[in-house]
Amino acid sequence: MVRQCPSGWCKRPRTALRWGLRARPLTPSAGLNGIFWRLRTGAPWADIPARYGPCTTCVNRFNRWCRAGHWARILDAISDACDGDVQMIDASSIRVHQHGENGPKKGGRSDCMGRSRGGLTMRIRALVDAVGRPIRLKLAEGQAHDGRSAADMFDTVVAGPTLLADRAYDSDALHGALAARGALANIQLMPNRVKRFHFDAELCKARNLVERFFNKLRYFRAVATRYDNYLASVQLASICIWLRTHESAA
Repeated sequence: MVRQCPSGWCKRPRTALRWGLRARPLTPSAGLNGIFWRLRTGAPWADIPARYGPCTTCVNRFNRWCRAGHWARILDAISDACDGDVQMIDASSIRVHQHGENGPKKGGRSDCMGRSRGGLTMRIRALVDAVGRPIRLKLAEGQAHDGRSAADMFDTVVAGPTLLADRAYDSDALHGALAARGALANIQLMPNRVKRFHFDAELCKARNLVERFFNKLRYFRAVATRYDNYLASVQLASICIWLRTHESAA
């Protein structure tokens, strides 16, 4: 005869079988909740509470979905509802933890880790909408130039929207590409620029929304410091930010 565990389920299936107890099976959402718990706390995978199931189940599901591109597809599907009248772009530096320095010992580093004034760092580049919700994300090395490495992030800036950016993105090539698409560029001009473009300083004040987005990202401790599979963690945190806006609007 199999006895029911007094608490309804048992954390250790082997102990349950030894004592003749019946462990309640975990729901599929338990593993996802464990992934979200680790994203929020930044704790090691082995420290995930037992109520979310085995830690290996959580980390394996996270890595499988990362390799399959599920996190990126979920973010793309959610960001289709963006308010694209005004879009803003900026970048933020992230310190690489010593556990995240997993590049090859020979032949340089990998995964967008580079040397800058702050040591081994990387840069998150984000294109957000008028509400501060992410549309495009990209990782780059810490010493990479902002404007050059973000040249392939403006596919959503088509006819009609206005792009807000600081002077790091000021270039004739970007102004010409946006003008060819019918988009407006409100980019802070370099002081030594000879060819002048229109710049509205009052409109550019709204660019603080992209800074707020980076501030929200850093509340997720697995994103505040780079550990492993960093782009997937940033995408998952961005999904949480999108879901919060939908919950507040409901």
